[in-house]
Amino acid sequence: MERLFLNLGEGIQQWLASLGLGATAVSLIMVAIKVAAILGFVLLNVLYLVYLERKISAYIQQRLGPNRVGPRGLLQTTMDVIKLISKEDIIPQAADRKVFRLAAIVVFIPAVMLYAVIPFGKDMIAIDLNIGVFYFIAVSSTTTIAFLMAGWGSNNKYSLLGGMRTVAQMVSYEIPLVFSILGVIMLTGSLKMSDIIAAQKDVWFIVLQPIAFLIFFIAGTAELNRAPFDLPEGEQELIAGATTEYSGMRWAIFFLAEYSNLVAMSALAVTLFLGGPSGPWAPSWIWFVIKVYIMIYLFMWVRWTFPRIRVDHLMHTNWKFLLPLSLANILVTGIGIKIFEWFS
Repeated sequence: MERLFLNLGEGIQQWLASLGLGATAVSLIMVAIKVAAILGFVLLNVLYLVYLERKISAYIQQRLGPNRVGPRGLLQTTMDVIKLISKEDIIPQAADRKVFRLAAIVVFIPAVMLYAVIPFGKDMIAIDLNIGVFYFIAVSSTTTIAFLMAGWGSNNKYSLLGGMRTVAQMVSYEIPLVFSILGVIMLTGSLKMSDIIAAQKDVWFIVLQPIAFLIFFIAGTAELNRAPFDLPEGEQELIAGATTEYSGMRWAIFFLAEYSNLVAMSALAVTLFLGGPSGPWAPSWIWFVIKVYIMIYLFMWVRWTFPRIRVDHLMHTNWKFLLPLSLANILVTGIGIKIFEWFS
């Protein structure tokens, strides 16, 4: 069971080679298969996560949630997808049509690219870059461009304000997010995902870096634009923010990217602080899925528990609290490393 997917991949590679294909052709086909597998993983997760979030929100608010379509409402999300596909694609007359259309594509590309460096299990990583953490941060930060394009291209004041809020929020909270990761990198001495997982063989970094994990979780919530930091799409103020003018599948792609980023951010938290896919008895990829879903549940629990905060409080939390705390954590981590080296 541990090497189930690895053996499957090796079998496909050997079969392609037996057909007389060259090494380059085999490599390209294997890359295409990995991309298809990642897309399948993302789409299936989103289908279930939408249902899961609706059920969790219903439980917290003492409701039933989806319970009509399929057993316990399991097919509700599938019906929603069919509904979105069948909806008319409406573009405002005064909108910048090229930017408006392109934004829905640009927002989803980084969400898929992130999974290239995610370790789904032991030796189950598409590309184990020696700058894996840097790649993840660099690619995820480009999402802000898509939201600004959507806000500007819509030619709508609410959309433009939503896009500007998204950029301000995501750029601001990226700083403490990166600083929280620096503590882990200092302990590991590497940006490589596999090295970070190997360094947690004896103790998870959530034990050594609890403050960093808390900062990462708060900043990650803001980066995902989830409540209580969902100011870019505050319904009471901006209707739906940057996505106000989007309908049908274009709106669904923004929704899909949001949940795809949620899984990716949870996977990064698991890799950095919860030992990655390591665990006893069961195969590593099962442990990875369990840990990722625990993190996803935490994000959902926070969303449906705390109220939305004001935009000025949002910025004050970042610049006056999280940023100094993350810098202090780096200082304490550095002192701790030097003391440990001195005594050892």
